[in-house]
Amino acid sequence: MMQRTIHMTLAAAVAALALTGCGEKPQTGMGIRSDAPSYAGTGSNFTQPGWKAGDKTSWEAQLKARQQYGQNEYTRSQAK
Repeated sequence: MMQRTIHMTLAAAVAALALTGCGEKPQTGMGIRSDAPSYAGTGSNFTQPGWKAGDKTSWEAQLKARQQYGQNEYTRSQAK
């Protein structure tokens, strides 16, 4: 009788732990909120040379260059 109680308690504990994985918090899309635009900068010393914090045109030029030359596999790969 005592072994049955232990087994039932253990089964209930396992079931409770298994059900805790089923709960998910709602994702409301509340990420980092900032009033400052991205091109305003973070104040870090580790910035790309040629980019000036607060200058939107230089920000867009740096993004375009990074996309074209750093993240484009067609321009990075060498033809053999």
